[in-house]
Formats: sequence, structure tokens, C-alpha cells
Amino acid sequence: MSGMSAAAPALPRKPRKPRKSKAGWNLLGLFVFLTAGFPVYWMLNTAFKPAKDAIDPDPNLLPTGFTLANFRRALNIADFWGPVGRSLFVSLTVVVIGIVVGLLAALAISRFAFRGRKIVIVGILAVQMVPLVAMIIPVFLLLNDLDQYDRLSGLIITYLTFILPFTVWTLRGFIVNIPKELEEAAMVDGCSRTTAFLRVVFPLLAPGLVATSVYGFIQAWNEYLYALMLMSQKNQTATVWLGNFTTKHGTEYAPMMAGSTMMAVPIVVLFLLVQRKMAAGLTAGAVKG
Repeated sequence: MSGMSAAAPALPRKPRKPRKSKAGWNLLGLFVFLTAGFPVYWMLNTAFKPAKDAIDPDPNLLPTGFTLANFRRALNIADFWGPVGRSLFVSLTVVVIGIVVGLLAALAISRFAFRGRKIVIVGILAVQMVPLVAMIIPVFLLLNDLDQYDRLSGLIITYLTFILPFTVWTLRGFIVNIPKELEEAAMVDGCSRTTAFLRVVFPLLAPGLVATSVYGFIQAWNEYLYALMLMSQKNQTATVWLGNFTTKHGTEYAPMMAGSTMMAVPIVVLFLLVQRKMAAGLTAGAVKG
């Protein structure tokens, strides 16, 4: 058949890959959310319910009432603003000192070659493996010899001992991810090493600095054991303040949950302010190197 062209052979179809169902991952994410969020919900539910319902042996998952009496009781049971102010001062001071010292140490470890560099890196990791409970007695004796017992400065020094290693290690990972060629190009254009770092590297470290700062703040704000052992009732922090709700007559659970809710406000506000930088910092590969 001369007037008709031969039909082109049909190309074999590629087998379709089975579409991965996201239902399983969604269910897993929902389960994790409910598991992590239920304690927060229960804290808020108990804080706003009448005190008698908080000790009901058959509690209800849904709110049974609404009252602000627990918050008034929490504010009146003992000084609240004093411990909160001391916790804020200690936490912010630890974050500022930790970021400055940690950034300089991370920069030295990641950018400069010196004798004993690997030993320093291993030492940073080793310090993080030591349980905090095992250091209570040595820290107490050392602060007592330095006349820093029952002082906020002594508590700040103590918190820095276990926040600085994490800060150095994390920031080192962020700095390693930034190519050295960026600094070298800036230095070729006439910048000094310090100016090249401030203008080129430092802006790129912003997500890592925010993520590390939030971690350090949360660690210092929520720390209980050292604050209990090293500070008297006159200088107690917010976490130790919650112990006032437990007396020889029992525990006032509803006011305690109201106090815990008020303590959580600074953390929530801080996270809302820096959530974008926090997310970028946690996904920037801070464990590389």
C-alpha cells in the first residue's frame, strides 16, 4: 500500500510508580502532636478549672468550669515576680555570654588550624556526656570556695558549663557550612578578616544563632536541680518557686498548674518572635562537619 505510511510502533509505557500514600505519615504526625500536646492541654485545663475538680479521682478530659481563682492563689502564695525576674536575668545573661563565647570558640575551631584542635573537639563532646547529677557536689564545693554560693553570678557560671559545649558544637557546624571562599573574596576586595566575618559570615549565621539562643534560654529557664541546690529560698528561681505549692497538707494542683502556665508565657512569646529563624536554623544542617 504505497499511499499509506507504515504506522510507527507504539513506545512501551513506563510502569507507573505506585503513589506513596501520605495517610500513614499524617497519622503518625497526628499521634506525635497529640502525645506532645496533651500535657500542655491538661496543664491549661487544670489551671482554669475549679480547685476541687483538679483533685477529682474521676477527671474529665473536657473542661468542667472556668475560674481565675487559681491564678490569684498562685500570685498570693509566695512572691512570683521576684523568682521570674531572677530567672529572666539568669537566662538572658547565660544566652548572651554563651553566644559570644561560643561563637568565638566555634570560629576558632572551624577556621583555624592549631595544635590540639581535635582534642578540644573531643573534649567538647565528652563534657556533654557527663550527667549533670554527677557534678552537683564538685560544683557546690567550687562555688563555695569562690564565694559564689547562693548568688546569681554563681548560678550563671554553673549554667554556662553545660550550655557552652552545645553552643560551641552547634555553631561550629553552621560555620563549617559557610564556604571559606566567601571570606577570602571579601578580603581580596580589601576587607580585613574581622570585617569579612562581620559583613559576610555573621549575617549567614543568624538562623543558627537564633536556634542556639532559644535552646540555651529554654535550658536555663527550665533548669531545676542546680537552682534548688545552689540557691536559698530568698534567691530562688521560677522553677523552684513552684515547690511552694507542695506543703505538709498536700499539693495544690490547680494553683500549681496556673503557676506553670504563667511560667510558660515567656517561652511561648520568645518562640513566636523567632519561629521563622528558629525553623531555618534547625533545618540548616547544623550537625555537618
